[in-house]
Amino acid sequence: MKRFILPLGVFVALLGFLWVGLHLNPREVPSPLINKPAPAFSLAQLHMPERQIGTRDMAGQVWILNVWASWCVACRQEHPVLMELARMKLAPIVGLNYKDVRDEGIANLQRAGDPYVVSAFDQDGRVGIDYGVYGVPETFVIDKRGVIRYKQIGILTPEVVTGTLVPLIAKLNKESGNG
Repeated sequence: MKRFILPLGVFVALLGFLWVGLHLNPREVPSPLINKPAPAFSLAQLHMPERQIGTRDMAGQVWILNVWASWCVACRQEHPVLMELARMKLAPIVGLNYKDVRDEGIANLQRAGDPYVVSAFDQDGRVGIDYGVYGVPETFVIDKRGVIRYKQIGILTPEVVTGTLVPLIAKLNKESGNG
């Protein structure tokens, strides 16, 4: 009888871990970048390759970085939510056009509408790698000090916008940029 106690204990512990795992949200993958400075970048703009856009241009304001691509089906599903978020004017949305073809990215925005104040063109995906992107779309909220305060993996939904982004951005906009 005693020889069954240890395997039974291990089995019960595994069941406990599985039970907890069933209640976790797979989109809430902890990012090591949360509450850390956003990786600095300077890239050519999607629409005007002769001009650069980067983290320095956004300093001193709360902003949203949305990683997207014209080849991304989920990005197309997310796009109406981004358009509505842009209309809300909570914070500027910067697009990071990830591993894409410039002309296809531009055509996609012309066809669907452009929610971004500007899009950076990350053709080789290096900036995406610095941000820990492993799939698109992904969205980051960056505070006035350049610190990543939130990361959404996958599609932004209206519920995420109203339940998470709106209150977070309102709070961050009230904070001093020096703290």
